[in-house]
Parts: sequence; C-alpha cells; structure tokens
Amino acid sequence: MKQVLKGRFVLAAAALAGSAGLAQADTTSELQDLRARIEALEAENQQAASIPGDFRLGNTAVDIYGYAKADFYYDFDFIQGDTAFVNNIGEPVNATDGDFGATVRQSRLGIRTTTESDIGTLQGQLEFDLFASGGRSELRLRHANIQVGDHWTFGQTWTNFMPLGQYPTSVEFNGPVGIAFARVPQIRYSNSFGEGFDYSLSLEENSSASSDPVFTAAAQYSNDRFTARIAGLTGTIESGGVEVDQTGVTLSGSITPWDGGLFQATYVNGEALGPLLIGVGDAIVGGQANDVEGYTLEFRQDIGNKWNVGIGYGREDYDLATSTGSLSFTELETIHVNAFYSPTDNLTLSAEYIFGERNDAASGNTFDGDRVQLAVQLNF
Repeated sequence: MKQVLKGRFVLAAAALAGSAGLAQADTTSELQDLRARIEALEAENQQAASIPGDFRLGNTAVDIYGYAKADFYYDFDFIQGDTAFVNNIGEPVNATDGDFGATVRQSRLGIRTTTESDIGTLQGQLEFDLFASGGRSELRLRHANIQVGDHWTFGQTWTNFMPLGQYPTSVEFNGPVGIAFARVPQIRYSNSFGEGFDYSLSLEENSSASSDPVFTAAAQYSNDRFTARIAGLTGTIESGGVEVDQTGVTLSGSITPWDGGLFQATYVNGEALGPLLIGVGDAIVGGQANDVEGYTLEFRQDIGNKWNVGIGYGREDYDLATSTGSLSFTELETIHVNAFYSPTDNLTLSAEYIFGERNDAASGNTFDGDRVQLAVQLNF
C-alpha cells in the first residue's frame, strides 16, 4: 500500500513540475514577444525623432514655414498694381502723376510633413499666400503636393518647364519678364544620371484652356561653380474654338565666378507659350499660334554678411499682338535694381527700382513706367 501511495505521489509531483515548466515557458515567450515589440517601438520612435521638424504628430514630423512681408511702393507714371504688372503701362486709365500703395499680400504660410514608411519617405506640402482674386488679402493656394520616396511627386507645384533655380531675385512679386512662371497640378518623376546630372519628366495640367495634358522633360548638370539646364514642353491649347500646338524650350544657367558673385541667364522660345510667361501674352491670335521669345539676365553680389545687391533684365517678343484695354503689345521689357539688408537672422529690409517698357503694336508707340518699392520681411 505504501508503495502505491509513494508511486502516486511521485506521479503527482512530476505532473505539477511539468505544468509549472509549461507555465514558465509560456511566460518567457510572452516576455520575449513584449521585449521585441518594445524594441520595435523604440526603434520607430528613434527613427521619427531623427526627422527634422517643428513638432510631431505620431511618427510624422511637421514643419511650419513662411514669412510676413509689408511692401510699400510708388508708381511715377502708370499705376501698375501690387505686383508691378508691366502690361498696365501705357493704358490711359492707369496714367498718374504719382501713386503710393502698400500691400501685405506677398506674405505666405506653408506646412511640410515628413513620414517614414515601408515604401520610403513620404513628404507633403501645403502653401498659401494672400493673393486672392479681386485684390483681396485672403488665402490663395500655391502648393499642394505629395512626394513618395526620392522620385515621385503628385499634386500642384512649379511647372517642370520653369527654370526655378535661375529665377531672378526681386523685391516685388513678379520679377523680370521673359521667364516661365506657373504652378500646376502634375505627376512628376525625377532621377539622376550620376553625380551632378539630374532629369525629370512630368505630365501636367495645361495652365490655359485645353482638354489635353502637357508633357515636359528637363535635364540639369550642376556643381559647386555652375549650373546648366534644358527643359522642353509639348501639348495643345484652345481659344475661341481653335486648337493649336503648344511647344517650347527653355535654356538656363548660372555661374559663381568669385566668392559672393553670381551671373545667371534664362532663354525661352516656342509657340503659344504666352500664358506661361510673366508677360501673359495671348497664346492664339486670329486663329494662329502666337510665337514668343524671351530671356532674362541677372548679376548679384554679396557685400559682407548682411548686404546683397543685384540687377536683373528681362524681355519678351511676340509675333502677334496681345490686346490690353485700349492698347496691344508685342514687346515687353523690365529692369530691376535692388538691395537686400539683413540686420539680424530672419529679418530682411529691401529696396528696388523698377523700370518697365511696352509698345503699342497698332500705333508703333512705346510707353515706359518707373517704380520704387521698399519692403520689410520676417521669415519664420
């Protein structure tokens, strides 16, 4: 009897020991799983923390940027508006003995986001200025786009046809005539041929009336001393029931010949490109595509750490005249002479003299206007 009881006791003890071992094994497995999850979360948080930004929403870094800007200007001959629109020169309704104006509409606000994901870095951008229609100081969308990885962009941003890197610097909003200037919804693919060689392809909405998209392609080489870029555009455009081809090419480049110095130039040529240029000439006149040629030149120089001065020149020549009020133009020309002073980080004081000239194709007369503009800008 004692042997039986002893045997049963041994079996029970063995069973208890076995169940305790199983429980311990389950607990160990759970702990290991929990540790792995914690390590993964810590790695994810460390990765998110490495992304620069003003603050975070989950694993997304958010950066807020922009500036507040106050502009004060005086037109001596013709009222050009708060964007110094050269096409207003010569129109009798705009004639003045002197007109003072001020605006804050150049001020802008932007948001950028960065998120690391399984398919690469995801970036978003929303940007607004205050150039609402009708001259009102209300929000107007500038950029709204998504970047997936290093190569794809979806949404509204600068047209791929525009030589953004060689755009002349100015105090007033537009800058010199003679250069492409547009933000459009698009799908863009960007990549590199190798060190210094980049290219991009895009399918874009036409900035004017058209039922067809615009296709662009651009290639660029850059190093520490100079940059050279070429871009092409092809599509169609419609006006008054007439559809014509819209084609063009832009060449641009810049060089830094010495410390603080900069020379840069752009050239554009094509047909029906007027709506893409600062001068906004008609794309179609009398049922025909309006050919245009334009260019800009700029020289800039840093003076110490706080001053920068420069001069920019621009010109547009059209084959066919664009009507503006009582006049029509085929030639536009501007000169911008400016200086920028930064007494401290983020604050810039600037001054600019602007000369604009346009012709009237019907009469053969030319008209010019002078303008002085001052500005205070605080970046954030």
